[in-house]
Amino acid sequence: MGWRDSRLPEIEAGRPLAHGPVRDTAHARGFRSDRRWAVGCAGAAFALAMLAEADSGDLGAAYAAATLGAALVVLALLWPPRVTAGQGRLAVRGLLRTRTVRTDALAGMWLIGDLATSLVLRDVDGRRVELDSETVVANPLLWHLLEAGVHRSQERGTLRTGARVLDALAHRVDGEAAAILRASGLN
Repeated sequence: MGWRDSRLPEIEAGRPLAHGPVRDTAHARGFRSDRRWAVGCAGAAFALAMLAEADSGDLGAAYAAATLGAALVVLALLWPPRVTAGQGRLAVRGLLRTRTVRTDALAGMWLIGDLATSLVLRDVDGRRVELDSETVVANPLLWHLLEAGVHRSQERGTLRTGARVLDALAHRVDGEAAAILRASGLN
């Protein structure tokens, strides 16, 4: 690996964007268990299909290859995204690629869906990230870094859509925290 470019990114020409220290990074919890679940489901689908075909007596190399391909498709569909937030950025790494947005230079935020809501973030550079809103609600450090970046975007005037989304997420995070405190007897 070589030296990395130390220039600061810019919002507008001549106005540098300062980032905080690198150590302020949060990873969403639950990635490993979700990954194990995806591998287990794909493995179980493969094993069951192979057992069914072996029981019928028609097991062959072509069928095994097709079954393996189907199991890999199941794995790809169930593979969880890895969400990472840092000072001024949020990254969602899927199976094939990583998408990153600058949370301190957001142009818009949206909640999509009714039952399983997705949070969509778009920055001033046109980059877009979509993640499950429950990931943000369930991870307080991730929420804190996202909220700080959104407030920074509001201060700069880049965020044009999404103030209500931030309020809705804040309400859900506060409700989750209050439920945890009640359950533990601290409130």
